Amino acid sequence: MTNVDYSALIPNNVDLAGDRSLTRALERWHPQFIDWWLQMGPSGFQEAEVYLRTAVSVEPGGWAKFGFVKMPEYRWGILLAPAEPERKIPFGDHKGEPAWQEVPGEYRSLLRRLLVIQGDTEPASVEQQRSLGQTAPSLYDMRNLFQVNVEEARHLWAMAYLLHKYFGRDGRDEAEALLQRRSGDADRPRILGAFNEQTPDWLSFFMFTSFTDRDGNMQLGALAQSGFDPLSRTCRFMLTEEGHHMFVGKSGVERILERTCEAMIAAGISDPSNGDAVRDLGVFDLPTIQKKVNFHYSVSLDLFGSEISTNAANAFTAGIKGRFKERDIEDDHQLHAATYPVTRLLDGAIEEVEMPALNALNARLMDDYIADIGAVVEAWNKVITKNGIEFELTLPHRGFNRRIGEFRDAHVAPDGRVLSEVTWSAQRNSWLPTTDDLDYTLSLMQSEVEVGSYAGWIAPARGGIGGKPGVFEYVRLAS
Repeated sequence: MTNVDYSALIPNNVDLAGDRSLTRALERWHPQFIDWWLQMGPSGFQEAEVYLRTAVSVEPGGWAKFGFVKMPEYRWGILLAPAEPERKIPFGDHKGEPAWQEVPGEYRSLLRRLLVIQGDTEPASVEQQRSLGQTAPSLYDMRNLFQVNVEEARHLWAMAYLLHKYFGRDGRDEAEALLQRRSGDADRPRILGAFNEQTPDWLSFFMFTSFTDRDGNMQLGALAQSGFDPLSRTCRFMLTEEGHHMFVGKSGVERILERTCEAMIAAGISDPSNGDAVRDLGVFDLPTIQKKVNFHYSVSLDLFGSEISTNAANAFTAGIKGRFKERDIEDDHQLHAATYPVTRLLDGAIEEVEMPALNALNARLMDDYIADIGAVVEAWNKVITKNGIEFELTLPHRGFNRRIGEFRDAHVAPDGRVLSEVTWSAQRNSWLPTTDDLDYTLSLMQSEVEVGSYAGWIAPARGGIGGKPGVFEYVRLAS
């Protein structure tokens, strides 16, 4: 694509029109991005007109413009939160110094690696979800899926911009590599394990946007504290969009629970453990939902990395990546003498051990996440309680089903018991989704595209989007 006015095509507040070097880089990258989107974006819906919000500026009236658009024509932008005059680095050894407007040479590799890892998650989730439109339970849900997809792609643009703008040839190569890896590909997988898992059904999608996107929100919150000001501003604006993704997940699971409870009550079923009887009603049984909670929670905890991490300590000390809500924490924001309690497996027993706070930054961020997602699960349980069903969803122990960190070599039950491998294997299917669970889930995944109609396994949405009513043609399907 040549002779394109990128300053008009791409909403931006980074003076794209006046940056010839960046424009040349985008002239190469943008066509590759469009090719990636057409190959790996929502399958079968590139010609559909979707009622989407588009960010065209960072002002209150500009970051959420609603209207119908075909997704390949969506205006992916480069938008940074407004600059804070005389902003200072809020943590680490450079605390109190002016925030960097250019990449500090001594931290170049560290910063580039953080951008690549964050950037890699964005297209990965689009790839994981590309087939879900085919089985959408309603046009409302289909539209929400596509909104999440285009915004994840915009977040890819955000990281690609930083790589192109501040890292020269290395940055251009890394930005291109973000479009070359593929979720689940044996030869070119995405960097983080959770983003190589399949998202084959809508229960998985709602769990993903509840659990995994919440991890992303935490990571962005930590990067938003960065002493590298362009990264801080980029992440602060990304956070304004991330809230919708988590809403889609939280409300989606609530609606599944509502429909399950409604169907159980109508059929006179009071025992949630009677899964076969509940499934005969064409809805999700509560034990299967608990298994999905167990799986997505444990996979998402792995995204925080090892609880004890020299890399995290180095990023904090350098002023590159802070803690979640760093400014609200009451300490010296340097942590040289501070400690933090970390849950560890020592000699076969789970213990809480005081560790140097600098090395325990991942553990602290994980604790913040656990508290946050715990409130979401509590809200889900209120739906069940309201309907008079005696069942409670719970988060498993942090050591359950882990592949990274303190518990990667352990076999920990959801209640925190340390088990032998034999005992774990014997009980695994009662805690994690089985092939039979997946087969049943997929049997429910039938598309519902009539305006205002919903699949039988999920309750209708409580309201509309962008000023439109709940009953509205949110996706105009191509003939």
